[in-house]
Amino acid sequence: MNSKIAIQMDEINLIDYEFDSSFMIGLEGQKRNYEIFYYHPNDLFIDSGIVKAKGYYIELFEKDNNYYKFLSEKIDINLSEFKFIFLRQDPPFNMHYITSTYLLDCLPKNTIVINNPTAVRNCTEKILPFKFKEFMPPTLITQNVNDMLKFLNTYKDIITKPLYGNGGEGINRSNNGKLEGIDSSGEYLDLPMISQKYIPEIIQGDRRIIFFDGEYVGSVARIPIEGSIKANFHAGGIAKKTDLIFRDQEIIEAVGPELKELDLFFVGIDIIGNFLTEINVTSPTGIKQINKLNNVKLEQVFWDKLEAKYKIV
Repeated sequence: MNSKIAIQMDEINLIDYEFDSSFMIGLEGQKRNYEIFYYHPNDLFIDSGIVKAKGYYIELFEKDNNYYKFLSEKIDINLSEFKFIFLRQDPPFNMHYITSTYLLDCLPKNTIVINNPTAVRNCTEKILPFKFKEFMPPTLITQNVNDMLKFLNTYKDIITKPLYGNGGEGINRSNNGKLEGIDSSGEYLDLPMISQKYIPEIIQGDRRIIFFDGEYVGSVARIPIEGSIKANFHAGGIAKKTDLIFRDQEIIEAVGPELKELDLFFVGIDIIGNFLTEINVTSPTGIKQINKLNNVKLEQVFWDKLEAKYKIV
């Protein structure tokens, strides 16, 4: 068995130990005797048709103040040497991110990238939900400020956020007739924005629902702190145990098979009240909070399903 894995992620020394799912996946892989190679997306490159990266072999530890160490100097390595590569860098989903998916597409088929880079590139997280528009709140995506003002005039109370952002950055609520946080002096914005009708049930939490290989494995409610509309953990959202409520089961049954068909192995969808708002395919979080609240170990479920899918013995 090829017992080496690579993780493409942001600066390892800056990860949030309390929330990072990449760390949990890597640590469980280490427990299963996989060697771990870490590299930053800036260090991914292709040389004469060979996809390579500059990075480090690492060892991981369950210590919040000293959770890793480098086992090697920074080295160049052929990524086709690895059985699995985990594409785990955070958005923004810009041309830098898109280019990394193109490079990873050049790997041979026996090196498996989770999630499939073609699918990650094609399945924009705030646009993919339109495949299931019957579960979405009224939603507009546009660069045209006048369109956004018309949307606000229609629904009176809306949320706006960057189409390609993450972590709660750039999210604003507008309910007084003007667009908050948006420069409305011109006709067009620099980049598209998403506008959605405000969902009052946000006070009960934005539910992060996790799928492995198209199957539901757990969920957690993310509760905004008082006075905030942002439920993301990176924006201060508080984890709370939740069951499947409202239309969760119906949404899971609709979305799950499509995720499996698209080869999106690790996905986190977001539901507020009855409404699907996002399908996160780049670097979803939440497994550590689900573990703690439900006394489970989703990283073990992740690896069990992954090894069974690819017949690793």
